[in-house]
Amino acid sequence: MNNAPLLKVNGLKKYFDTPKGKLHAVDGVNLTINKGDTLGIVGESGCGKSTLGRTVLRLIEPTDGEIYYKGENILDYNKEKMKLLRQKMQIIFQDPYSSLNPRLSVGQIIAEPMIVNRLYNSKTEMNNRIRELMETVGLAPRLMNTYPHELDGGRRQRIGAARALATNPEFIVCDEPVSALDVSIQAQILNLMMDLQEDKGLSYMFITHDLSVVKHISDNIAVMYLGQCVEFAATNELFENPVHPYTKALLSAIPVIDITRKGLEPELLQGEVTSPINPPAGCRFASRCKYAADACKREDIELKRIGENHFAACILA
Repeated sequence: MNNAPLLKVNGLKKYFDTPKGKLHAVDGVNLTINKGDTLGIVGESGCGKSTLGRTVLRLIEPTDGEIYYKGENILDYNKEKMKLLRQKMQIIFQDPYSSLNPRLSVGQIIAEPMIVNRLYNSKTEMNNRIRELMETVGLAPRLMNTYPHELDGGRRQRIGAARALATNPEFIVCDEPVSALDVSIQAQILNLMMDLQEDKGLSYMFITHDLSVVKHISDNIAVMYLGQCVEFAATNELFENPVHPYTKALLSAIPVIDITRKGLEPELLQGEVTSPINPPAGCRFASRCKYAADACKREDIELKRIGENHFAACILA
């Protein structure tokens, strides 16, 4: 691990217009990812994880905030500078089938970023690079002229990884890259990603709803709830000393194989989920929190430091 910040996000917001008002998909998120590290982003479906990843890459333009990459605010970049930066910032999508063009062969899919960015002058050089990438991600060269529908989910996701690596990136957003795969294939893809990170010094933002997966791959974890980061800590610290009630509820839901252990029943959350459209002031988890006090509903709770590299947005902290 390296302590040099590669990516820093300050007060990032993304609101969407709806007939009923502004939907706060991402609302005031602050994050830092160091070079060579993996930041896990966890939370329920609809909490804004994927929107955060896409906004960081400027695939979606933010409503407000700052995104610093190597110390420069990329929101000030024009189209030309962003095109150059996209070579260093890539994404692996969740669905390894719908994210691949069914009309293109495996070789053509991997070649597309190279063609767009004009990385190679000759077809021979490009084909050599395609074969190299296929070998890197564990795809047999004989699959170069096959099409996505002819392959299983694991191989399709390897194509997505090869395509993301085609421009020699430094930072990759991994948007639930293993959630659509069988458990045995999940392990293969996770091990592949960790090997690539070690070999190439990559930094990841790893988005998932599976806490057992994020524990395996992440250096730090940010827990999101309704567009906000409610807890941030080093992975071991978060699992051993969770503070926010929502984090505790998520951890209690992890299946445990040892039936002899007692007191590990999942904590069932009660109450209505706060609407993300024009949400009221206060903690957005208050309506489902058994510890909620009047103060939780009066004003927003800021993310505060409660230990070394441990932050929580909760009055209990």
